[in-house]
Amino acid sequence: MSQTNILLESGTNELEIVEFYIDEVDNVHDGSTRRSYYGINVAKVVEIIRLPELTDMPDAANDAVLGAFDLRSEIIPLIDLSRRVGKNRIEDEAPKVIVTEFNKISTAFLVSGVTRIHRISWEQVEAPSKQVSSLTANSITGVVKLEGRIVFLLDLEKIVADLNPDMDLTDMPEASLVDKIEKRQLKALISDDSTMIRRMIGQMLEDAGFRVTRTHNGKAAWDKIVEWKATAEAEGKSINDYLDIVVTDIEMPVMDGHNLTKRIKDDHELRNIPVLLCSSIITDTLFHKGESVGADDQISKAEINQLAERVFKLIEKYENS
Repeated sequence: MSQTNILLESGTNELEIVEFYIDEVDNVHDGSTRRSYYGINVAKVVEIIRLPELTDMPDAANDAVLGAFDLRSEIIPLIDLSRRVGKNRIEDEAPKVIVTEFNKISTAFLVSGVTRIHRISWEQVEAPSKQVSSLTANSITGVVKLEGRIVFLLDLEKIVADLNPDMDLTDMPEASLVDKIEKRQLKALISDDSTMIRRMIGQMLEDAGFRVTRTHNGKAAWDKIVEWKATAEAEGKSINDYLDIVVTDIEMPVMDGHNLTKRIKDDHELRNIPVLLCSSIITDTLFHKGESVGADDQISKAEINQLAERVFKLIEKYENS
């Protein structure tokens, strides 16, 4: 399986997910077995392989890190996903390894098995309730019902970040940039379904001097933009009195970032609002998808320390055009 096999058109609000499962034994009660289903965006999957020969990693920070293996001259760590989601996985003979790439990092996850690929609409993906989020330590970004069963979409970025507590993606912007942004009272709308990333990006832009409005998916962001547009028209103002830039993730329940970007760029009154895509699945292979819907810039979340500067440059670019 390869990212180059993705045939989905950008902006259609569709995605393909690899459905996989973890078989666990209930040692607390009757010792019965149970199967839990999860999903991952195909855009993050490099390939699915058998369990390779592993080399121990000295001083691994977490017992979920099983070791590392060599895949085409790249050393990739293997994480037992069951240990990260609180499952007591059955030690079966033929587990599967899902090799992923996101945020410019390759990571592999050990699971019990893989079922199939599903093509669905983001409208089918429900955001987890507050109770589900709190009970799962905010490790679930979406819930979808497929063929009569519940499939959880995992926040793999958070899972990897939790294993790397020393990984700091943020930097304070230069004081001169903060001064420029604060003086102009620039306004940013951000949209991301990850609580952790939404908080991080929001705080970063606020530290840079932006006034920030946070939304948890593309639909909520679009509704807010439409509201501002109607208010601007009623008061005889410009949309820029309410909004200077949109920073959005791509993978989000209900409406994804590509569809949100396309709606903004297809609207005559909104198209001059710059849109920056900030997502873990922005790679050289998938960059064209953002371009096709009119995104003005795209950065991986691994480059998030560049965010404030690149946002400001986009605003200046539109003002000078």
